[in-house]
Amino acid sequence: MTFAGIPFFEDLPPDKAEMYGRSCTRRRYHEGELVLDFDDASSDVYFVVHGEVRVLIRTASGREMILGELGAGRYFGEMAAIDGLKRSANVTALTNTELCVVPAGVFLEVVLDEPRICHRLLRLLTLRVRELDTRLVEHSMLDLRHRLYAELLRLSAPRHAVAGQSIVSPPPRQQDLAARIGCRREQVSRELTTMMEEGLVEKTKGGLVLPRPETLRSRVQRVLDGTE
Repeated sequence: MTFAGIPFFEDLPPDKAEMYGRSCTRRRYHEGELVLDFDDASSDVYFVVHGEVRVLIRTASGREMILGELGAGRYFGEMAAIDGLKRSANVTALTNTELCVVPAGVFLEVVLDEPRICHRLLRLLTLRVRELDTRLVEHSMLDLRHRLYAELLRLSAPRHAVAGQSIVSPPPRQQDLAARIGCRREQVSRELTTMMEEGLVEKTKGGLVLPRPETLRSRVQRVLDGTE
């Protein structure tokens, strides 16, 4: 079935899944291949079946800012399906990736006919607005160093081998970190060196370790609170 393994459609009755699925396709993209580009006029919605894609935007000056990565079960392109405007971001396959491509008309019909699926979409859109709000506050109130702290915390997960530590795995490239927080790679390199000297980050083969994530979190919060 076209929608097999896609959580977004799990509440769709089998007969409707079969009917809508006839209008959808699955496409494979190679690592590094462009899926969508800025200002594309297409309106399909893409669901990641396997693999991972990266979403980024480009400023008028040509600088790029990474918004994030989407793995299996995630989806993108719903904004163009809803408002009919051109694409606002670039999407590229980070790995060999399989996507389920759903035409805008089919996507909207499913959402409007199925309350549970509609609620799922509303929750996603609300989450994205909250995430954008958080990033806006960070870029408005935090300097480069604290933006880096915040981004590393966002990318990290608990390190199971050592309680109280976190790890970013696989280790992020410095140019990618720079594109996430709006600066140059050289600035990220200098800040990471300072963090290593302070014992706030360690490089390992498996990732970038944050030995004291609570210290980073506290420093960011103090700046946001105006107490530092």
